[in-house]
Amino acid sequence: MITAAVARAARVLRAEGLVAFPTETVYGLGADASSAAALARLYAVKRRPVDHPVIVHLGDPDQLDTWGRDVSDDARLLAAHCWPGPLTIVVHRNVRHVSGAVTGGRDTVGLRVPDQPLALELLRAFDGGIAAPSANRFGRVSPTTAAHVQADLGDDVDVILDGGACTVGVESTIVDCSGEWVRVLRHGGIPIGRVAEILGREIREAPEGEGPGAPGRLAAHYQPQARVVVIGRCEQAISKARALIDRGNRVGLLAPGPVAAELPLGLEIVGKPENVEEYARILYSCMREADELGLDVLIVVPPAPSGVGAAIADRLRRAAGVDAN
Repeated sequence: MITAAVARAARVLRAEGLVAFPTETVYGLGADASSAAALARLYAVKRRPVDHPVIVHLGDPDQLDTWGRDVSDDARLLAAHCWPGPLTIVVHRNVRHVSGAVTGGRDTVGLRVPDQPLALELLRAFDGGIAAPSANRFGRVSPTTAAHVQADLGDDVDVILDGGACTVGVESTIVDCSGEWVRVLRHGGIPIGRVAEILGREIREAPEGEGPGAPGRLAAHYQPQARVVVIGRCEQAISKARALIDRGNRVGLLAPGPVAAELPLGLEIVGKPENVEEYARILYSCMREADELGLDVLIVVPPAPSGVGAAIADRLRRAAGVDAN
């Protein structure tokens, strides 16, 4: 049974409006992937460069061949094992359904089936593809609650569906299956090791600037207002925090708990996740809290870069820009 809120959201999408909706990764800003007018508004509200492709969300794995063409056996195998789930599969686009406005003019399209009940209800009620980048202004911190979307986009969105906090907290892994080699374009909610296990071989990671265009591959991205500084060890992070505070900065710390060292007076602890999954879930909320607290600098100690930790490390590197050690 379709709820009244979802039925209304589906009507808004059919009328070329914008709907923010939850996925297991982050909240998406959705538009009818088949409507040029809706896509133009999506890019304008997002303030996204038009040559940056967006992911098309589907309600059923069986739609892979509707939106893609010449789909490889590798892509089918990954879809069978990982959909619904936080994996985006890049394939050649079916030009009858996918316009160049979705793909930034490229011949490939990123597709995924989200693993979130409200998202799937919306997709099945709409009965089409929903183009949906993260529901925030381009380059800023991704939203993981409906309140984050409202704070970022306000009345620029016609409907915001509230599905609670996202359970994964970082974006989907993007795997390019459109060429001779399967390559990972973005780390995310599904570890590269799991992709390799499914395909039965080692998977390459595409170097920056190579492969089909994919979201989240800019050197500076996912950035809060506070300056992000990444430091590998907690003791060094606290020493850096003390020096910054002594120079008059307002400083926060995000580090795996517990933090054993003596903390300098005035240091704000914005997060101390107990494991890597919790780290991923709270990462963007912690960045937003740093801005709400008016911090000048957020010092971050990353987890080990394995599993979803690789996605966290990637997001922190891009959030920090040059301030990563």
